[in-house]
Amino acid sequence: MQYNWGMKQSVLVICIAFVAGLQVAQAGKGWETDYDRAVESAQSGGKYLLLDFSGSDWCGWCIRLDKEVFRKKEFRSYAEDNLELVLLDFPHRKKQSSKEKQQNVALAKKFGVEGFPTVLLLSPDEKLVGRTGYRRGGPVSYVEHLEKMVKAYEAEHGAPEKSESSEPAEKKR
Repeated sequence: MQYNWGMKQSVLVICIAFVAGLQVAQAGKGWETDYDRAVESAQSGGKYLLLDFSGSDWCGWCIRLDKEVFRKKEFRSYAEDNLELVLLDFPHRKKQSSKEKQQNVALAKKFGVEGFPTVLLLSPDEKLVGRTGYRRGGPVSYVEHLEKMVKAYEAEHGAPEKSESSEPAEKKR
């Protein structure tokens, strides 16, 4: 079967788009987009909230932060035990519901976000622990940076506690 050059280019573009779509889907794994749901989960689990205000499909530093830190197993392991991850995205090409767009704009306004990436670390009761963004050094350095913010916050305010509703029924009796 013979293909003309235009068809080969079309097939190549479709393949690249498919692979890129898989990468975007993979990057979103473990990230909540519903802020209220993430807050509920953080409060019941005694975890901090990490809010990533991102332009995931156009912001070079956002893409780099995701690739160099958020996708790495060292960060993922730390996050699984300590953080509720919230992606508050402002994409140019990716589709979003109007509800998600409105939520993200309202939260950006509430927290004074003026550029991307902006990463906020909040206590389970939504108090600001720290503000950061892209940092060189990879996932281990980034986790250390987050831990310093948490330690400073806890020295002043104490460590968050898990709510009783997160305990198994046997322990409540």
